[in-house]
Formats: sequence, structure tokens, C-alpha cells
Amino acid sequence: MDYVSEINRLRRAKNAVIMAHFYQAGEVQDVADCVGDSLALAQWAAEAEAEVIVLCGVHFMGETAKILSPGRTVLVPDLEAGCSLADSCPVDAFAAFVDAHPKHTVVSYVNTSAAVKALSDVVVTSTNARRIIDSFPPDEKLIFGPDRNLGNYLNSITGRSMTLWDGACHVHEQFSLEKIVALKRQYPDAQLIAHPECRQTVLTLADFIGSTAALLKHTARSSATRFIVATESGVLHEMKRLSPAKEFIPAPPRDSTCACNECSFMRLNTLEKLYLCLRDGRPEIVVDEALRARALRPILRMLELS
Repeated sequence: MDYVSEINRLRRAKNAVIMAHFYQAGEVQDVADCVGDSLALAQWAAEAEAEVIVLCGVHFMGETAKILSPGRTVLVPDLEAGCSLADSCPVDAFAAFVDAHPKHTVVSYVNTSAAVKALSDVVVTSTNARRIIDSFPPDEKLIFGPDRNLGNYLNSITGRSMTLWDGACHVHEQFSLEKIVALKRQYPDAQLIAHPECRQTVLTLADFIGSTAALLKHTARSSATRFIVATESGVLHEMKRLSPAKEFIPAPPRDSTCACNECSFMRLNTLEKLYLCLRDGRPEIVVDEALRARALRPILRMLELS
């Protein structure tokens, strides 16, 4: 079957828009109407006019789209596409953590469940986190969760001492410092660029640190022609599209012979599953209305501040 032709036929027939995260496989990115990071996907979901939103990403992204577009049908190609970072922050444990730190403003990374967002005062992405955190008075007490690496990085660049939830992304935790150092020796002209979800030891070596969108902009604008990329390797597809004359080397993980670091959850979405999702109208993301209303407030605050 020609999945691309069938996907195009079904998207027209069902008035659907296909959104994909940069960490999706290249063929999924190529068929999407919109490809972006978490902030861009949230903004597009808030403005979507199509009857059906197909979110090619992980579960929390589909939830965010449904929270912002309750009147639309929101589908994901595979409901098993979860997120290790979101899973590291169970709602009951996080609620107890918040209760144990009264008079703290709760800042939650977008990589969380709808239930955790509902406990938050504002949601952030790696793109807008510093701007939003800087908007609070310097003496305001803040909780940041669930990513401790991103939280530590934000503390270091804002001068704050946010109380951090102890969670992490399995992809960004697994980069091998030793293998990155070896690559730097092999390619001394290469810039090491890293997502702030990486461990501090990796960030210390980085020539540039930024969100997925910031990494893309940097590689497109930089005079450098070779980059070692410490984030999920799916983003290299867009980097190569924007800068075909430049070389992009994926930073390798620890304890693996693989030369790149892929999110197994993101890669559960395939062209076949995207086709079946459009054909059958499922799996559908459903969010309880009371929960949706509570989770909407911190997301809207983020969009306003962004």
C-alpha cells in the first residue's frame, strides 16, 4: 500500500491536520502538515480549525492538544507512545511533594500528564522556561518538575534555587560523556550542541545549549559546518533539511553499540499506524472535562507569557 497517498486522501476526506514532533521518524515528519517542538505543537493545537487533530508524538502531547481543543477529535497513532519523563512523575506522589512545600508556585514542564498539569500554576517548555521563570519575583519560591536536569540548568542560568522534582528523560540521561569526548577528539572542528535535559556533565562540555527549536535555529545560522548533537536523533532529519551542506553527528548513548540515541516511545508511531489511525478514527485521546478545565489554566498562562 502507498501509505502516503492514502494518508493524504484520508486527511482531506476527514478534514484532519497532522502534527508531528521533531523526534518522529523522518517519513512521519515528511507527511505532516506541521512539524515542531512542544511549544509549537501546543500553539498549533490552540489555533486548529480542522475537525480532527492527529498528533504524531507521545501521549502527553495528545492530551495537551485535547485540553486546548476540546471540540476537536484528537487522535494519536499509538496510545503506547508514552514518555519516560512524564512517567517519572506520578500524580499522587507529585501532589504529596507539592503539599510538603507550601507557599511555593508550581512550575511544570510540558512533559507531564494532564493530571500533573492540573496541579500546576504554569506550564513551561524548554523554549520558554527561562522567560517564564524570570517573570516571577526573585524571592518567589518555586517548585520545578519533573526534569531535574532541566531544573538544575535553569537554576544555574537564572540564579534561582527552585525546589526540584527528581525525574529525568531516559534519552537525555543516557548520553555517554566518554563517547562524546572521543567524538570531540575525532572531530575537533565540530560544535557540541545539547538539549538542557542532558546531564550537567554533558552540558558543561557543550558549545551551545538550547531547546529543540533553538538547536535548529543555531545550526541553520552558525558558520560551523559540523555538529555533534546531544538530543533525540530524530531532530537530525530537520537539521539536514535546513542545512544540507552541513554534517550532523548524533551523540551516542552509554551501554549500547548504537551510534545514535532514539526515543523508543516516539518511534512507535509509523506511517502504517498513522494511516490506520486516520482510517479508523482511533486511538482517540479523551480527557475528563473537570480535569481538562484545571489543566487548561496553566497551559493558557504559558501561552500568554510566550
